Amino acid sequence: MLVSYNWLKEYVNINISAAELGEKITKSGIEVEIVESLNKGITGVVVGHVLECVQHPNADKLRVCKVDIGEGDPVQIVCGAPNVAAGQKVPVAQVGAVLPGNFKIKKAKLRGEASHGMICSLTELGVETKLVPKEYSTGIFVMPSDAEVGSDALSYLNLDDYVLELGLTPNRADCLNMIGVAYEVAAILNEELRLPEVSLDYTAEKASDYISVKVDAKEDNPYYGAMVIKNVSIAPSPLWLQNRLIAAGIRPINNVVDITNYVLLEYGQPLHAFDYDRFGSKEVVIRRAKDGEEIVTLDDAARKLNSSHLVITNGEVPVAVAGVMGGATSEVQEDTTTVLLEAAYFEGQRVRAASKDLGLRSEASARYEKGIDRNRVYEAAQRAASLMAKYAGGEVAEGIVEDGERLVSEGRAEVTQTRINSLLGTSIENEQISEIFSRLRFQFEVQGEAYKVTVPARRPDITIDADLVEEVGRIYGYDRIPTTYLVTEGRPGGLSPYQAARRKVMRYLEGAGLYQAVTYALTTPEKSTSFSFVGEEQENVQTISVSHPMSEERSTLRSTLIPQLLEVVRHNHHRSIDDVGVFEISSVFFAYEQQISVLPEEKTYLSGALTGLWNIHPWQGEKKKTDFFVAKGILEGLFEELGLYSRITFESESLKGMHPGRTAVIKLDSITIGLIGQIHPGTQKEWDLNETYVFELDLDQLIQATVEPTVYQPLPRFPSITRDIALVVDKNLPAGDLNTVIYEAGGALLKESSLFDLYEGEHMEEGKKSLAFSLKYFDPERTLTDEEVTKAHENILRSLEERFGAELRK
Repeated sequence: MLVSYNWLKEYVNINISAAELGEKITKSGIEVEIVESLNKGITGVVVGHVLECVQHPNADKLRVCKVDIGEGDPVQIVCGAPNVAAGQKVPVAQVGAVLPGNFKIKKAKLRGEASHGMICSLTELGVETKLVPKEYSTGIFVMPSDAEVGSDALSYLNLDDYVLELGLTPNRADCLNMIGVAYEVAAILNEELRLPEVSLDYTAEKASDYISVKVDAKEDNPYYGAMVIKNVSIAPSPLWLQNRLIAAGIRPINNVVDITNYVLLEYGQPLHAFDYDRFGSKEVVIRRAKDGEEIVTLDDAARKLNSSHLVITNGEVPVAVAGVMGGATSEVQEDTTTVLLEAAYFEGQRVRAASKDLGLRSEASARYEKGIDRNRVYEAAQRAASLMAKYAGGEVAEGIVEDGERLVSEGRAEVTQTRINSLLGTSIENEQISEIFSRLRFQFEVQGEAYKVTVPARRPDITIDADLVEEVGRIYGYDRIPTTYLVTEGRPGGLSPYQAARRKVMRYLEGAGLYQAVTYALTTPEKSTSFSFVGEEQENVQTISVSHPMSEERSTLRSTLIPQLLEVVRHNHHRSIDDVGVFEISSVFFAYEQQISVLPEEKTYLSGALTGLWNIHPWQGEKKKTDFFVAKGILEGLFEELGLYSRITFESESLKGMHPGRTAVIKLDSITIGLIGQIHPGTQKEWDLNETYVFELDLDQLIQATVEPTVYQPLPRFPSITRDIALVVDKNLPAGDLNTVIYEAGGALLKESSLFDLYEGEHMEEGKKSLAFSLKYFDPERTLTDEEVTKAHENILRSLEERFGAELRK
């Protein structure tokens, strides 16, 4: 909702700036998203009077004007606008003036003629092109004839105004109009409220002599009223009215249409003006449309209707889609003399359905959808009719022809002082509570401790005692509520062990240089089960399709996170970002054949994807490309962080969609919990990816694994002994198997074993490879002897030979 600060001051005395008002409204519970000045840095623009306008001697499209700007002698201004003419009052930017964009006006010569200023269009003064009245869209703006020459043109054009943009939540539809905002501001500032006064002089004729109203769809249209205004003269609206529409983002059209839009903004009540003579009959019938029925709406588009749409008809054919948009055949035009004014209450869901089906969203439909004050419908019609009489010369036929109940009963709610202070944590006295309800214009009775409140129809969001507590709290001031500590009988709140472990995983991966991604849980059936490590169970996994998918690409619940991360990598790759490292922690879903009738099993997985360069040191000329061991190193660090490193093994495996020689499954205590490896080159090509490595882990199993308490040991005071061994083994033997046996055979003296070399060169026997390990021995209590180390070392070599046929490389 766009709220004009100057307009708002007509209803409430406001003695603070627009920015301060915006802050107070925000503190009361309605966010003011922005306070925008309509003056885009303009200075030096005054009202000028064009005394003379002649053709430029050297240019067909220019005019030379003599303009009185209230400073003695007239000034000469060269103007290229096609609508400039003698006798006009116009906005003039004097020499030295500044226009939007810091455009400074200087003396100039145009085709040999001096020009001392500029006659301005609204666009040049910062008004959006789409809001400029049609008659001035290609030329200068002509001001009212009573504008005072030499005075500030910005005040005439309302460009000294501020616009507050309210970010309303759906429950505060009462503030989708100026009167609703005025109620709010008056309560916040504790000021009196001035509502519009409506007075009407009726003709001797009655509206019922011209029209009848019949509502066939009572549930969709509980109330419909019609008034008749004769002898109107279609013309531009008064400047003040145009200015207010422009400030609210609505383009002025003509006096009759502008008045309906003005009352829409003022009262929040959508109105529609039909040309009575083009309406086609003397009866208004509101019914559901027939399937296949058509209407040409005001935007000149032919729209096909169905039986779920509510329409206004002349008894035979639709002339408007109720609450959405009128029809082109009965719109008000320049020759209109009699107006049929509609004021109705339409059911919000019915309007929303039609608006969505037809692709039409208007100021009217937005208000019907959120809910309007039914008790204000008649008042709004009276206000519009009085304005048409005043500014369009209309004569209002007596009465309003209506069908349905005009008014509805107001709601009731009850609250006590104890309840208010209990929920707010305050000590508000009864006198303050009564004052707040009075400021809100709520009628109430005090019976003992209870406040029995009559809720106005404009506030349908208030239904229970908690709503009244909120009203008291926000007017009292959220910033005045004292800060207190939460008192609990149990232990203080904190993260559960699972939450703490999950957060530790996230922090580790972020620290390792990966970015967290958040992707859709829905994917295609093909992607939903790809890249899985669940082994034989995968054959029994069923795809889980949603009933009403948003698209084919988002139709199935995923059982792996990898495809979505590959989409992230591809998205970056297509934008020339080739060095990517991302991870995601999220849910996956499984339904097995025997469980297909029950809810799927939900698990939390951790997945990552890496591609491109991992490390770059331009100064040293070093580059480290992402490979299998980069991804493996990240995971090993994670397992170390979780205290599980010694229980994890990596075993080579061939998996669907993965490179057969660069893929492994990850096991925790011999239970498979994940995979790691390179995407298969063929799959990479299908996805349009560079060489990409991925990993995926069952995070629930990792976090729930029992971890031995961390035991810290003092730094050794005695020296260690390091010995290296190079072993010749079968080419297919994993190094991890050798390392396991080394630790088993090394006994208590062996503290570290690390692989540092692999050789498969021409001097190696066919089917063999050489693996070199560095072994570190020490005892924290004493210095080891060579004999002790040799004994342990020989035991390791003997065990390797017995288990794997390993031989020392010569």
